[in-house]
Amino acid sequence: MTLRPGLAIALAVLMAGQGATAQVALDGLVTPPADADTAADQGSAEAAAEEVADPQALDAAQQALADAVPDLEDWNSRVAAAEALLNTGTASTLALTRTRETLFGWRERFQALGSLNAGRIATLQSQINALGTPPESGEEQPAIAERRLVLNRQLDDISAPAVLAREAYARANGLISEVDSQLGARETARLTARGASPLNPANWPDALQSAQAALNTVIASAKARIATRFSTEAFLPGVPLTLMYLAVAIVLLARSRAWVSVLQGRVERSHARGRAVWSFLLSLWQIVLPTLGLAALILGLRQLGVLARSGDTLSQAIFGAGFIVIVARWLNGQLFPQGDHGGPLGYPADVRGKIRSSGVALGIGLAAIVIVAALMSNAGASDASTGVMTLPLQILLAAVLFRLGYLLRHAPMDRLGKSASNGRIRVSVGLICIIVAIVSPVLAAAGFAAASASLFAPSVMTLAIFGVIIVLQKLVYDIYAPSSETEDAGPLMPVVIGFALFMLAVPVLALVWGASVTDLAEVVAQFRAGFEIGETTISPGDFMTFVLIFGGGYLLTQFVKRQLKTSVLPRTKMDLGGQNAVAAGVGYIGIFLAALIAITTAGIDLSSLAIVAGALSVGIGFGLQTIVQNFVSGIILLIERPIGEGDMIEVNGNVGFVRNISVRSTRIETFDRTDVIIPNADLVSGQVTNWTRGNLVGRLILPIGVAYGSDVEKVRAILLEIAEEHPMVIADPAPQALFAAFGTSSLDFELRMILRDVNWKVVTTDEILRQINARFVAEGIEVPFAQTDIWLRNPEKLHPATPKPPNTPAEVPTDGPSTRREARSMMDASDLHDTDSDADGDADPDGDT
Repeated sequence: MTLRPGLAIALAVLMAGQGATAQVALDGLVTPPADADTAADQGSAEAAAEEVADPQALDAAQQALADAVPDLEDWNSRVAAAEALLNTGTASTLALTRTRETLFGWRERFQALGSLNAGRIATLQSQINALGTPPESGEEQPAIAERRLVLNRQLDDISAPAVLAREAYARANGLISEVDSQLGARETARLTARGASPLNPANWPDALQSAQAALNTVIASAKARIATRFSTEAFLPGVPLTLMYLAVAIVLLARSRAWVSVLQGRVERSHARGRAVWSFLLSLWQIVLPTLGLAALILGLRQLGVLARSGDTLSQAIFGAGFIVIVARWLNGQLFPQGDHGGPLGYPADVRGKIRSSGVALGIGLAAIVIVAALMSNAGASDASTGVMTLPLQILLAAVLFRLGYLLRHAPMDRLGKSASNGRIRVSVGLICIIVAIVSPVLAAAGFAAASASLFAPSVMTLAIFGVIIVLQKLVYDIYAPSSETEDAGPLMPVVIGFALFMLAVPVLALVWGASVTDLAEVVAQFRAGFEIGETTISPGDFMTFVLIFGGGYLLTQFVKRQLKTSVLPRTKMDLGGQNAVAAGVGYIGIFLAALIAITTAGIDLSSLAIVAGALSVGIGFGLQTIVQNFVSGIILLIERPIGEGDMIEVNGNVGFVRNISVRSTRIETFDRTDVIIPNADLVSGQVTNWTRGNLVGRLILPIGVAYGSDVEKVRAILLEIAEEHPMVIADPAPQALFAAFGTSSLDFELRMILRDVNWKVVTTDEILRQINARFVAEGIEVPFAQTDIWLRNPEKLHPATPKPPNTPAEVPTDGPSTRREARSMMDASDLHDTDSDADGDADPDGDT
């Protein structure tokens, strides 16, 4: 293993690191020997060790990094303190969290410094590449070898600060991982820790005493503050303000929802444009106005002395609990509204009422738990006492959640909610609610209070977040598709916005389930750092570069292609098929170049795809050979142009006009306006008739048959006259009426003519045949039709036998071997006529009976 001089300098700094963090950084600095280039400008491992020990090079690198980071000493002191804190293993969670935040900020700075002097490094690297690869024999021209050595030293010197920054980044990243590991272990221990069970009767007296003490403390504090207010001279001037707060609170809390509902009803009954948006904005006042009333109530109670003026956890708990109830009422009203309006989930009115009441009850129960927990915390109650007081509330809430899950899972749905996707979602959500309702109180009763709280409250909050997403998505659908009752799929934009809403809700859900802001920042940092595919690191910046360059190249290609088809190529003498071929070729080449430039600019190494390309070639040889064959055939069609758009062709029994030629298939439109997709391989390897290739002139041959005995010359004259008078038949070469053959039952003629436009072949055939039929009728020329003679043996077997009268003498046998009755019938295409050979129906004149 060989170290470049710059990396060797960084390794000297790394020696101060410790443990796994130092090993991670060391792995990022050590590089395998590259090639002869590295061998030419590097010495042996002993020479690298001497470079490490070079104090001047080390001081120069550290000074360059210090110039870029003026407060580098602060970093050294903080990282030393962080390592000492981690080594103790007894630091508090708060200390670990603050240390992590500090390290996170430094890691961001060092990540930005990882590209220090990138422009100068790229220039030096291009100079070294311009010198070429050193010969394997090692015998290189002295001037070139000396220049190569100088450039490599300059490259090492200028790369050293960036290498040191990357090493510092790796050190900070490793320390952050160690902090996260300790915090995660502590959180796991907290969730799995088992305390005293609330079901244990031994804990009940302490819980009751703590609750009584909490109430007495609140009441005593309120009395003391009220007495103090009354005893001061400033109480009377503050009475009007107190009364105003309380009056505003009562009015807003009692009547604001009704006022907003009346305004909403007027807006929804109107036919104003955007009434869905206005109705939703008005509904938000059902949150804003009651929240203002709640704030006014707390301010009035503080002014009166019932609540402390500031820093009181009980006031904060009351405000938080009230806000939970307000949001729960609004959200359930939006998801499960009253009246005939079915809401976004598609439940009937009676089911909506039950679900709405369950959702509001969940909010009230959570608010009660918040207030009880705050009271017990103010009294300094133990966790066991708090668990005893909150367990009944948890059981009631679990019952409400179970009922809600059962209704979501089993309640009937109207037409809107009966779709397959809605059915699967509601069944899954209902099942999850039922499971949480069962597991959460069991955990609390068993003493796992932290686990129970970490399961139940986040589950309810998750339901609320998904409810908000559904409400917002319905608003988007109302904006883009006001007639949502139709069966159409609707526009795409609501789906895109719905997906964006869900993605925005992901970090909120992470916070609800216990993630911290620093955890989210860590995810963002890791995302910005990129991910590795083989030996290539793809970062969001690289991805955005790829998307922008490829998108710009694609749009430019489409613009050039459109200009060629509409402005440039029509001015040339090239036919339509050639124009389409050139435009399609430019499009394919442009997309290929855009992809190649985008991949190269983004820093994706295509050489790493060699194995994938080899495996893909094997797959093409087996499973994709048909697709590749059609693709190659499409290229051949575009180059050779045996057919073009607008040509009338016949292939595989299908006749139609070519409408589009793609790289895989060709689309033709038949005369009955149906599209037929034909693989390009069939057009290249099969037999194709192109009726309009080069020009539209084509021959039409009509077979005509007349009865025996007709005047041949008269028939020829009629046929030639009709053909010559038709406007679609050209005069040179003139049409021909040829006596073709003596047919089975007709004299066969062929009327041959050249049409100006073969596309009118069917119409011309119809017109000429109708004229021929009319002339033949007028001239008395008969057109024969097929006749068939049918001879029946023993026709008496087709009828029931007639009983012989008594005393009838026996028949005298004839000389023939059998008795036969013969019948003759004349049959055309639709009727069968049986007739006797003679008029009176007697025996056949041949004497066979």
